[in-house]
Amino acid sequence: MKVVITDYIEADLEWEKEEFKKLGLEYSIFQMKHASPNQLVEKLIDADIIIVNMAKMNREVLSKLNKCKLIIRHGVGYDNIDIKSANEFNITVSYIPDYCTEEVAEQALMLLLVAYRKFVLQSESMKLSIGKSEWDFSPIIPIRRFSGKTAGLIGCGRIGQKILKMLRGFDINVLVYDPLLSEKRLSELGVSNNSLEDVLSQSDMISIHSSLNLTTYHMIGEKELRMMKPESIIVNTARGGIINADALAKACKEKWIAGAGIDVYEKEPPANNFPLVGLENVILTPHISWYSEDAGWDIRKKIMEDVLRFIKGQKPRYPVSL
Repeated sequence: MKVVITDYIEADLEWEKEEFKKLGLEYSIFQMKHASPNQLVEKLIDADIIIVNMAKMNREVLSKLNKCKLIIRHGVGYDNIDIKSANEFNITVSYIPDYCTEEVAEQALMLLLVAYRKFVLQSESMKLSIGKSEWDFSPIIPIRRFSGKTAGLIGCGRIGQKILKMLRGFDINVLVYDPLLSEKRLSELGVSNNSLEDVLSQSDMISIHSSLNLTTYHMIGEKELRMMKPESIIVNTARGGIINADALAKACKEKWIAGAGIDVYEKEPPANNFPLVGLENVILTPHISWYSEDAGWDIRKKIMEDVLRFIKGQKPRYPVSL
């Protein structure tokens, strides 16, 4: 039985190699993040299990993987894998949705705070004040109190529920938009499901925690941003494609909204001409919300658990189907 890793973000995979050896598995490890379909097929053709980070597993690739029975996505999302085609070709796809919940929620909360407290403009105020030898708060004013406001969560799965708990610690009222949440779960969380329009128009801050699919791609565009309050902010730690970056740049430049905090991008890393670069009311971070040393080891161990389950003839922890 053979395992092939298409691409990885760890410094090395020495731990994985030792684990594969203990299990008696043959393995190959590559860095094929940007490989063509033909290049991927060439290396994956004899794999029983494929572990993929960012390589594109499209229909052209999947249709030729006659031996593969399991693809494990190294991450929370799986939009780089054609799930429908994988199901058609009898390839099980699994992912790891439970490895960096705290980290992403912490990053979202950080971005909410620094955007709402106008961190970039505070830095500008500090430069001006040093130059004048007196305080100049003019770039910052006005700032409003964080606690007591209303936050809107677009998506309220594992990460959304974690940030919900954090925000309540600030005495913040939380509105939720998540069509996938059951009435039972909504009741357990102590929230009701609102329309997207109500969440956008009534919230002082928005945090996005949806998955990316055909329904959510550019779900937040000019129309939606114009629904928001002029003093509100929006934060995205989910997937870059959920917000139309051009529309968001326009909203921030023209002050339809007060600002934004962004950790994810449609093209990563973003290009020099990315429309949000350099805007004084936008905080950009380098898609780092998933990261901590703790989370890094969590995902490696959880992936290995799925490999072991496959060997034993068991289903993976979190299979994906459409």
